Amino acid sequence: MVSSATTHHLLLHYTKLMSSHVSHSRHDLALSLFHHLHSTLLLPLDPHLLSLTLKSCTALNLPLLATSLHAHAAKSSFLSNPFVTSALLHLYGSRLSLSLAHHLFLQTPHPHRNVVVWNSIISLHAHNNNLSLALRLFHSLDTAPTDSTFNPIISALSPSHPLQSISFYRQMRSHNLKPRLITLLSLLPACVNLAALNLIKEIHGYAARNSIHPHHQLSSALVEAYGRCGSLRCSSLMFSTMRDKDKDVVAWSSFISACAFHGKAETALEIFRQMEATGVRPDGIAFLGVLKACSHAGLPDEALWFFARMRGEYGVEPGSDHYSCLVDVLGRAGRLQEAYTVIRGMPVEVTAKAWGALLGACRNYGELGLAEVAARALAEVEPGNAANYVLLGKMYASVGRMEEAQRVRREMKERGVRAAAGSSWVVYSEV
Repeated sequence: MVSSATTHHLLLHYTKLMSSHVSHSRHDLALSLFHHLHSTLLLPLDPHLLSLTLKSCTALNLPLLATSLHAHAAKSSFLSNPFVTSALLHLYGSRLSLSLAHHLFLQTPHPHRNVVVWNSIISLHAHNNNLSLALRLFHSLDTAPTDSTFNPIISALSPSHPLQSISFYRQMRSHNLKPRLITLLSLLPACVNLAALNLIKEIHGYAARNSIHPHHQLSSALVEAYGRCGSLRCSSLMFSTMRDKDKDVVAWSSFISACAFHGKAETALEIFRQMEATGVRPDGIAFLGVLKACSHAGLPDEALWFFARMRGEYGVEPGSDHYSCLVDVLGRAGRLQEAYTVIRGMPVEVTAKAWGALLGACRNYGELGLAEVAARALAEVEPGNAANYVLLGKMYASVGRMEEAQRVRREMKERGVRAAAGSSWVVYSEV
């Protein structure tokens, strides 16, 4: 008979080995080891080993095995262990049903709902865009939060509720919790949405003081954030201080886009050439930046050349944004029929951007026939946008076709479309 001391030693050894497999995503090996321990060595399961096995079941999408382990956990009273409950919540929420995960959370006795369990259910709802429920759970928290409580909320709010995202970041700091890399990466999109340059600098400074700064993901994100919030100088400085080995396609694309955004077309094209020279293969974002640079500089032939290279040389399929940008380049150059040909040949859905670019170009060059085509298409794509009606009406009026101009105004009224009132906004530095 194996002594309890030997059993404990074996469990400790194999648990460390299994933990290594799971942390390095070797989930097949982890489950093979689990079966060996359970079926061959007949070692008893402990909560730590069970939680690791559940993580591998989730990664490999094996809900049947996981549910049998859930039954074993219930019989063995392992559900009082927060890491087992957390692993089960993640399994049910990501592989079976979020409602099942929430039911499991509600069935967990209050004494067993520590912050690990709370963090798991909040994270699941936040990642599934159930923001209202995630926020209700957050405000129902009956234990001290950790950074992992705040991070999924900050991330979920950042794209569409940037002020709330920043507010949660401030709350996190008020609890004396230290933001991690994931916190800063989640917060930067909120800063960009609000053009909050001071907060971007605050994040940058915090990262530098806390040894997060050298991480290439954050460096690339800062290159983009600075560029999109009006500071090409900071974006350029950030890019130049990155180590060459850290300049992946994300970093290069971010800086190309920043240069294009600021109208520095020649710089953007030169950076693209440097990227190719280093052997980094451009992605769709890099090509979009180059096309925008060509648009700013009035380089339609170069834009067509880069567009052809996307698929032909690099196997990058153009998306609607690439086509819209190409339409814009050609339209600005007065090559309206070519722009219209691009639209008609688009293998993806033609967006309002593409038709809007054509309509704007038609106005600049007085091409009423194509303007009517673009305006009719826009009326279908975005029927509530008054600017399209107003632009076409002005074009009719400019050539003395007042009846058509009045007809456009009647259509607006009949469809309930109203011109939006002008507005402005201010973001204070203390947000």
